Amino acid sequence: MSEPIYDVAQLGHVELLTPDLEASARFFTDTYGLFPVGETKDAVYLRAWNDDVLTSLRLTATTHPGLGHMAWRTTSPQALQRPVDALEARGIEGEWHDGDLGHGAAYRFAGIGGHVQEVYFETEKYVAPPGEEPYLPNQAQRFIPHGAAAAHIDHINVLVPDVAAASAFQQETLGFKLRERLTPAGGDEVGAWLSVMTKAHDLALTREPSPTEGRLHHLAYAVESHMDVIRAADMFLQLGTPVEFGPAKHSRTQGFFVYVIEPGGNRVEIFTDGIHIFQPDWEPVTWTTEADGRGTAWGTPVPATFHSWATPPLEASLEV
Repeated sequence: MSEPIYDVAQLGHVELLTPDLEASARFFTDTYGLFPVGETKDAVYLRAWNDDVLTSLRLTATTHPGLGHMAWRTTSPQALQRPVDALEARGIEGEWHDGDLGHGAAYRFAGIGGHVQEVYFETEKYVAPPGEEPYLPNQAQRFIPHGAAAAHIDHINVLVPDVAAASAFQQETLGFKLRERLTPAGGDEVGAWLSVMTKAHDLALTREPSPTEGRLHHLAYAVESHMDVIRAADMFLQLGTPVEFGPAKHSRTQGFFVYVIEPGGNRVEIFTDGIHIFQPDWEPVTWTTEADGRGTAWGTPVPATFHSWATPPLEASLEV
């Protein structure tokens, strides 16, 4: 067993691209339950009620939906340099930039699979304004739920042409730990679930079925309980956003979930539970099929769109 690396602490923030910034911002605020904290001519910044940082989501106006970048916060300033050294030793030509609203200097690079990632440490903590202070001081702000009441950013799932290679890259350069993988009998790895600390996953890698790269499957925020997921499904329907998939339970990660497509075209998830891994010598669980042939833990059917839709849409990604 190689020495585990704990330089990366968490998924810090994500940038989603949208062709309809106004509609996406309205969805994430009114329906998904986030809070706006800043905006520019072509971007809106948001946070969930229990994110302890100023912002965890940037929405950027562009032609097609998709992932702008995903950002990993390190455990310390010193820990920031080590993954940069590992990336550069591997021949990755990244670059430093001065930061963005809510965070400081970051090293940006493209990983295997074409997705833009960055690592950073300095971040602006959220301070509740007068009247919004939490009753419990270990919460970020007063909890007055609206919409689906997403609590904090949780994980991201991206499509990659070579799951095993992309998984190895994240492990070897950023210290991700492989928790579970899906490898059909006699076939190549088609899914991998990795985390940086004890969660079931911070990053999921799913095999890209088309001749392209850099696409997003979904971004997930967490809530606190199963009932919050069910409430979120009701909120989505009440507020005019059709549910694509769920509520149901995943086989891998054992998370309880519901998925929708936001107005810009990106898939988002409300998620809770999921296994936590405390063993330092955890052996990755290899699945050769779904549990007893079912698509989910309880046998809930998986809609065809879940395997066919990703952003940017295929025709748009092939134009790049």
